[in-house]
Amino acid sequence: VQLQASGGGLVQAGDSLRLSCATSKRTFSNNAVGWFRQAPGKEREFVAAISWNGGITNYIDSVKGRFTISRGNAKNMVYLQMNSLKFEDTAVYYCAVGPRSVPQSSSSGYRYWGQGTLVTVSS
Repeated sequence: VQLQASGGGLVQAGDSLRLSCATSKRTFSNNAVGWFRQAPGKEREFVAAISWNGGITNYIDSVKGRFTISRGNAKNMVYLQMNSLKFEDTAVYYCAVGPRSVPQSSSSGYRYWGQGTLVTVSS
């Protein structure tokens, strides 16, 4: 299983980015998808997750109201829309999938991981 995370870049505080996570339709179907991030010198932390059908979403408190996770119409894409970015959002962002159908906030709840995409927010 391969997950391809993309969309990272260098932006200024207050700007927006949309991260994408792509894989096969079969991999995403019936499985929750999560986004995690790891800042330099820090542990990987949960950011957001979405259930297999998009009906349930969870977010870490620090991104609520700014980030939105969604599933694409093509069923093989999951997005993380990030608005009002802050310096502290700087990190490598990873997407992860399965095997459970409902969102998991622990990294142990996911089986497959993408390679990560770097988001750098300048203050």
